Amino acid sequence: MGIFFDLVLLLVGLPLLLASLYLLAATLLSGEHERPSPRTPTRRFRFVVPAHNESAGIRSTVESLLRVDYPRDMFEVVVVADNCSDDTAEQARAAGATVMVRNDTEKRGKGYALDHAFSATPPEVDAVVVIDADTLVSPNLLQAFAARRERGAKAMQADYAVRNPDAGWRTRLIAIAFGSFHIVRSRARERLGLSCGLRGNGMCFAMELLREVPHNAYSVVEDVEYGIRLGEAGYRVYYTDEAHVYGEMVTTSAAANTQRRRWEEGRKQLVQQHARRLLKAGLRDRVLLDLGLDLIIPPLSTIAVGLAVGEAVAVTASVVAGAPGLAASAFGVGLASVGAYVMRGWSVSGTGLRGLVDLGLSPAYVAWKLALRFRKPPRATSEWVRTEREASGDAPP
Repeated sequence: MGIFFDLVLLLVGLPLLLASLYLLAATLLSGEHERPSPRTPTRRFRFVVPAHNESAGIRSTVESLLRVDYPRDMFEVVVVADNCSDDTAEQARAAGATVMVRNDTEKRGKGYALDHAFSATPPEVDAVVVIDADTLVSPNLLQAFAARRERGAKAMQADYAVRNPDAGWRTRLIAIAFGSFHIVRSRARERLGLSCGLRGNGMCFAMELLREVPHNAYSVVEDVEYGIRLGEAGYRVYYTDEAHVYGEMVTTSAAANTQRRRWEEGRKQLVQQHARRLLKAGLRDRVLLDLGLDLIIPPLSTIAVGLAVGEAVAVTASVVAGAPGLAASAFGVGLASVGAYVMRGWSVSGTGLRGLVDLGLSPAYVAWKLALRFRKPPRATSEWVRTEREASGDAPP
């Protein structure tokens, strides 16, 4: 009876156990890898900043972009003031950007703003770089993209980090989560020659790629959507580890709730639309297999709680029913794998001792994320839903 109960537990927990092994593999493969050396700049870039009612912070973003270490006559900053009711356009112009004003009451959202800018990009521009309107960037951003363009990369993703990690415990935990998801997983995928995926901020696309695979992605998770389309067209996204974009994260629970629920609902729709097809295609294409796995792997909070519950049940079964402990051992390995993944994320997050201390609050953070799943999901929409932000600070060093 005990062995039967053990096997049932293992079967029920198998998806979470496999997910934990996926995270362990990413952890083990997350060392730094070779970075191409910058060359004499020859390629022209255009920054595209989609903005909806971003008057308060757009100036600092434009000024940060204008300070990048790249010949000033070989790049430009274009802000798309999309359906704005404030003075975003005037603030962007005053900071030195070229401004496109777009008003369309039917086609609203970041995807439409990007398409508008991409279609108006002149032929002499080699690549466009998408930057969110609350973002500061590292000076080497264009140098890093240019170096990979010389190697033939057509789609690239910079490291997406947190601009305000010291605003509170929540933003430090987000910085650690970004370290795990954006750095640890992306380094591993790059090492394996897979697509690191798109994060919506700090993306770079060659214009020849956009002509071949038009953007045409309008969901709330348009970055993930377009990354899938690139994979199916035979292109992977290269991870640009040494270049960084720093986006501002919300600190209040109400704002974080709204933002997270919209993202997770959008991602759920992508799973329904694309996961089965990607996994089937993955039988002959490992890039598509990885994109499919990345879609279906549950959030870290779900994996951690599921494994913890499984471990508690398995240990109880060993004591009460005399189960041999196979399930308890397996769930223990799964929990250790998740722990290693989180600690690796902390080590690359730059949050230091304060971040390590804040990991003690992670149960509250996990409980908050799980609670969102029991609330009525927001209406699916691609329209602009601006998250209220606090006063912006400088980028981390």
